[in-house]
Amino acid sequence: MRSLFAKILLWFLATFILAFVGFSLIAIRHYNDPMRPAPMSRAFRFQAREAVEAYETGGVAALRWDLARVHEIFQSEAILADVNGRDLVTGEDRSELIAAGRARSFFPRNRSVVARKTENGRYWFILSIPGETIAQGNFPAGQLYVLGGVVLLCYLLAGYLTMPLRKLQSALERFGQGDFSARAGSTRRDELGQLARTFDQMAERIQNLVSAERRLLLDISHELRSPLARLNVAIELARSGENHGAALDRIQKESDRLNVLVGELLQATRIEVDPQALRAHSVRLDDLLAAIVSDCSIEAAARGSSLQLYAPEPVTVSGDAELLRRAAENVIRNAVRYAPSETPVEVHLAPDGTVARIEVRDYGPGVPEEALSRIFDPFYRVEGDRNRDSGGVGLGLAIARRAVELHRGKLHARNMHPGLLVEMEIPKRAE
Repeated sequence: MRSLFAKILLWFLATFILAFVGFSLIAIRHYNDPMRPAPMSRAFRFQAREAVEAYETGGVAALRWDLARVHEIFQSEAILADVNGRDLVTGEDRSELIAAGRARSFFPRNRSVVARKTENGRYWFILSIPGETIAQGNFPAGQLYVLGGVVLLCYLLAGYLTMPLRKLQSALERFGQGDFSARAGSTRRDELGQLARTFDQMAERIQNLVSAERRLLLDISHELRSPLARLNVAIELARSGENHGAALDRIQKESDRLNVLVGELLQATRIEVDPQALRAHSVRLDDLLAAIVSDCSIEAAARGSSLQLYAPEPVTVSGDAELLRRAAENVIRNAVRYAPSETPVEVHLAPDGTVARIEVRDYGPGVPEEALSRIFDPFYRVEGDRNRDSGGVGLGLAIARRAVELHRGKLHARNMHPGLLVEMEIPKRAE
């Protein structure tokens, strides 16, 4: 018997049946004597006195009439015997009947016999009651309905306890077969519901890990192909002895590019895999942006542009300072990379209700309208002015979007003609 449902059902039924049989045996033992109730005991003594009085005053005829009256009223056979057990009416030996009337049994027999000595101690009064009457008193038919109701309740309870386990088993089987979207989806609030929700959390984490691993492998295989090919060309040029300096410079450039690529891949994967690692603290966005603008100003000056920060008032949010720094820095560096010479990159910070709004605008060529929804995808590049020669690997905005989403915020972009405006909305309170 391997089914938990069957085990629970049988355990409940066995417990109930054991209790039912035990109480019934106690009841039979306790109430098997029909004379135990006080009214019956008093009626028995009264009839015994009446029989003795009839015999002593009227003889056998009066006793026979009295016993016939008892039989008519109580539907039971009454006998008066002497101390030796001889029937005073028929002369039969009633010793065995007296012995049976004095003994007790757990189970009712065909007839229940009660034998007691009279008050003067000279006679035995015997009352033989049909066994069906006793059995009906100890085992009323209503108990069968109660037993049926208990069986039904045990069945429903066993089903209620095992149903979420069956759903969880089904989800586990699907998950083990490679369906990483399988979830138990329980809404119960008890321990079984908590178990199902724990499984769902585990499945979500595993799905993220597997998806991130697959994505990382695909991205690495795609992005490493080009710089490795160029490295091979540069190595062949260096071996040929033609222009060693240019070949070594090319090797250094591609090596640096590979180093940056691997770093950004690991950074993006770490954010993708471990969303629970977000540490919420109070973060002053105005101070954070001021530090980022200061760091990026050198890069902007080298490209002939400038960075301008507009943060008229302090703005504090609850979040992970490092993730917020990465998000803002990637967006700002992306704007600096595509900003034309002699143009500014504007960074605006302002509170907007329950969120803090960060706007980063450059005055470059912008992006095609059909590409606006895809520029935050990993490794996506816009053809034309925003091309591979600009130095990025297509992960900066993807990292920024994931960091903002981990804070339950929003990141979107729109063309300003000229330039591109990227807006970040960060809730002030972490969820």
